[in-house]
Amino acid sequence: MSALAARVPTSVASGNALELRGVTKLFGALAAITDITFSVRPGERRAVLGSNGAGKTTLFNCITGDFLPTSGTIRLFGEDVTTFPAYERIRRGLRRTYQISLLFGGLSVADNVYVACRGVSRGRFSLLRPRRGDSLVARADELIEAVHLTGVRDTLVSELSYGQQRQLEIALALAGAPRFVLFDEPAAGLSPAERRDLIEILNGLPAHIGFIIIEHDMDVALRVSESVTMMHNGRVFKEGTPAEIEDDPEVQELYLGDGSHAHG
Repeated sequence: MSALAARVPTSVASGNALELRGVTKLFGALAAITDITFSVRPGERRAVLGSNGAGKTTLFNCITGDFLPTSGTIRLFGEDVTTFPAYERIRRGLRRTYQISLLFGGLSVADNVYVACRGVSRGRFSLLRPRRGDSLVARADELIEAVHLTGVRDTLVSELSYGQQRQLEIALALAGAPRFVLFDEPAAGLSPAERRDLIEILNGLPAHIGFIIIEHDMDVALRVSESVTMMHNGRVFKEGTPAEIEDDPEVQELYLGDGSHAHG
């Protein structure tokens, strides 16, 4: 992890990593999210919680550029990216994972991570096979170690367990020295042991990488975050520390009352 941690970008602004002001997304007459306003500091880890339909994934899609908001502004490291396409946000250090797997099943773990590193490097259009000592191979191995997959580095992705595939997705999101990562329900479908491993992986990320995790599993989210935004019906419902959110009676009624906390 030391080599990973050493890659602190020198251009991190003193302001916020991410800033949302009045972000609203309408689908016809339906407001998926309404007037979302919050900011995240560089290196901050924030959880966005809420039951299904709360607007969490729509919020992510607006941050990444998959959707353009109907109104409001999104700033990334001080720059207004509200109308930028997704690839321009990636170029500025934003990454995300998806709820649906986007892995190459016919390639090994090492090859998947190498391709991801190559995809965000200057030589990404070269078709030459990697040479011994290729810095991207070394970088891929660092990422594989960071997500606890060294033991299966040469295994085909199609042969991995579901939990290992989710770990690999985190490695792909870390390719190219990101400054901010959006994790989209990474604990979904994991066993209790795999969830413990996930918590360890996320808490072991280099301190300069901030992230937002949207999660149905409150236990996982509260163990990897320092601040929490609770959403309900497309709006910010509560904000606070993990302890404040966990102890809030309104949150308990909302979150535990629909059984969403008890799954798995």
